[in-house]
Amino acid sequence: MWRDHLTEIIVFSVLFLLVSAMGFVAARWRAPKDMAHLDEWGLGGRNFGGWITWFLVGGDLYTAYTFVAVPALMFGAGAAGFFAVPYTIVIYPLVFLVLCRLWSVSHRHGFVTPADFVRKRFDSPVLALLVAITGIVATMPYIALQLVGIEAVLKTMGVTGESALARHLPIIIAFAILAAYTYQSGLRAPALIAFVKDTLIYIVILVAVLYLPYKLGGWGEIFDAADAKFDASPNPNDGVLLNANNQLQYVTLAFGSALALFLYPHSITGVLASRNRDVIKRNMSALPAYSLLLGLIALLGFMAIAAGVKPLPGSKEGTVDSNTVVPVLFDQQFPDWFAGVAYAAIGIGALVPAAIMSIAAANLFTRNIYKEYLKRDASPAQEANVSKITSLVVKVGAVACIVFLDPQFSIDLQLIGGVIILQTLPAVALGLYTRWFHRGALIGGWIAGMGLGMWMLYQIPNAATGRKHFGGSAFPLADFGFDTPKTIYVGIVAVLVNLAVAALLTVVLRAAKVRDGGDGTTSDDYFADEGDPRVVPGPRRDADAAPEPVA
Repeated sequence: MWRDHLTEIIVFSVLFLLVSAMGFVAARWRAPKDMAHLDEWGLGGRNFGGWITWFLVGGDLYTAYTFVAVPALMFGAGAAGFFAVPYTIVIYPLVFLVLCRLWSVSHRHGFVTPADFVRKRFDSPVLALLVAITGIVATMPYIALQLVGIEAVLKTMGVTGESALARHLPIIIAFAILAAYTYQSGLRAPALIAFVKDTLIYIVILVAVLYLPYKLGGWGEIFDAADAKFDASPNPNDGVLLNANNQLQYVTLAFGSALALFLYPHSITGVLASRNRDVIKRNMSALPAYSLLLGLIALLGFMAIAAGVKPLPGSKEGTVDSNTVVPVLFDQQFPDWFAGVAYAAIGIGALVPAAIMSIAAANLFTRNIYKEYLKRDASPAQEANVSKITSLVVKVGAVACIVFLDPQFSIDLQLIGGVIILQTLPAVALGLYTRWFHRGALIGGWIAGMGLGMWMLYQIPNAATGRKHFGGSAFPLADFGFDTPKTIYVGIVAVLVNLAVAALLTVVLRAAKVRDGGDGTTSDDYFADEGDPRVVPGPRRDADAAPEPVA
């Protein structure tokens, strides 16, 4: 009953309302003369410094879903759930090489989305449209997963109802508030709230990793309890260590997730809002500190085992909601007021990335669908207005995913989203370094990679939910004819096929002298920095034409 959690509910509500008020105030924080422009509403004026970018990008990548799902996976499967830690370490050296170039060319040409860059680089509206649609489709379930985190907290506090409407009403109200202040303040709202969100999470996790091991008898007792649980598990792949059968899946999932992370539109949005290249360099060097925090968050799963936590019942009879593991752990082991702070950290941890994701998806629609195909002469004010409205529609779609889909399926959709967004790697990431690929070949590679990825995902069942298709992202190598029980991450296979087809088609199309588009960028565009002249909007330029600087 909710009355048993009254203190937690009050603390949660007060902190939630506080950050909501901050969201509305953010419209006046670092306020420009005119918010009716995507550079201002969607990218915060492209003027965020080191600290703001640190909290914004960190708050964007380490979400409420991270807070509840990573420990839940450790609780249920053991070491396999730790894949999130190495991939967030591997990613930063990789994107260090890519994001500075993307920021520079976007600064020089005024790009707001990765599809803007692809349109200019390859002179292909079709390829840009595919990149935009891919980004929107991959982002939608990610927003829905933030709702899963809030729902887990509300369920633990007893704020639920019998009917579907009563059960989801608190989430609908929360996202209505989020939609209102995002509409008004744009990217400035999550940037300001991220300070509170990350501070709360750091406090909660540091207290938890110091207090809980002491209360539970030490780390030895915690790992012994986890080891005993997995020894009794019917799944031989569960354990505190990996085994020969799940190592390949672990490595490919970690590496594939690393490649995918900064291809997501919301990740790129946070980076493009930075003031200059030095801000990006400093943040890519410092953001691995969040990975230390993530490692500590993951260990909450083993602490929950030692504490004897029982997840709350799921939406279907006979199932459990593994996402409630961390909220139940805090409810059982901490005073009510501190549990309320922890719940607020999770709830606010959902608002920051959800806002950025909805803004990023809205920018893609506005720039690469509305302006490209529906209204080519749209003014900056019209673009900003369409993006605001689209961000509202995206949030409604995310809420619909939670209301009408099984939450477990939403989680599987996020894994599917990683496979989908990886198919933009050749055009976006490699496109920043080379113009060798033929635009038609990149389209062909995208079709091949997406088609194979969807086929592989369709073949994967989910034994826990009884679903026969789209049940995860671990594909059995036996289905490829190999005599082994090992699995591999679908995204890696799909993107390798994508690259192979794109490379082969490029050779064929160039040999056949099929016309390729011109390159609207120049080599110095990729090294532009704050204060460098911007390119005057106008007709597409050839690859070796000199840029036209603003007078």
